[in-house]
Amino acid sequence: MATILITGCRSGIGYETTLAFGRRGDAVHATMRDPSVDHRLRDAVARESLPVVIRGLDVTDGTAIRDVVAGIVAERGDIDVLVNNAGIGFVEAIEEADEARARLVWETNFWGPIHLCQAVLPHMRAQRAGVIVNLSTVGARFPGGGWLAMYAATKQAISRMGESLNAELVGTGVRVVAIEPGFFATEIYGDRRRASIDPASHYATALAQADDRVAAGIANGANPAAVAHAIVAAVDDPTTPARVLVGEDALARWDEFRRALIKQWQAEQVSE
Repeated sequence: MATILITGCRSGIGYETTLAFGRRGDAVHATMRDPSVDHRLRDAVARESLPVVIRGLDVTDGTAIRDVVAGIVAERGDIDVLVNNAGIGFVEAIEEADEARARLVWETNFWGPIHLCQAVLPHMRAQRAGVIVNLSTVGARFPGGGWLAMYAATKQAISRMGESLNAELVGTGVRVVAIEPGFFATEIYGDRRRASIDPASHYATALAQADDRVAAGIANGANPAAVAHAIVAAVDDPTTPARVLVGEDALARWDEFRRALIKQWQAEQVSE
């Protein structure tokens, strides 16, 4: 029975990942900012009698992170797997970006995982085993596009950070994997639509269109249980690469991009 720590478990990928590990008998510590606001996970855990403990954790609070990790280690003796899933994002223009909100995206999507890695790594290195899984996005593989700059930048950073951390952990028995999904039907974006768009913005029309595209992609996305299964597989298979695409749309988009790059390279060779 492995000890698993997962963030952002109220819904979507975190929720499904908690159930996936719990159903196979792992001791799961599922965290969310405020466990009192949603009883869905608690009800599912009780209904299936799963070995899951639900804890409150704000990943932007470094002290809370250290306390939660210390509490789990004191109770269980170790932490075998960390899944950094908690994340947020807003549609906005860089010119008009609200600094406080942008910093919140970075604190949640990047610095939260960094602080969690720093908290669990001494224990994983001591036991010479452990897996850290960071939730990124397929978009981390492409050039930057408009309207989701802060979210996209944090996800590119978390994928690259994992690659660097893997290099630093060679020989320790600890490895890091970035899961890079396409569109899946989660609640990461639903409660932030429209409210973040100022109708007086110079970019209001473009922002609204981008907002619609993102919302539609998520609403029509695949079942997030598929991402949970990919996370479990990555934890189980030590040959898993440092970055893993998940979802038919992600695989298709990446394949199309790679083909375009090859054609561009071939054209450049001919022109020379």
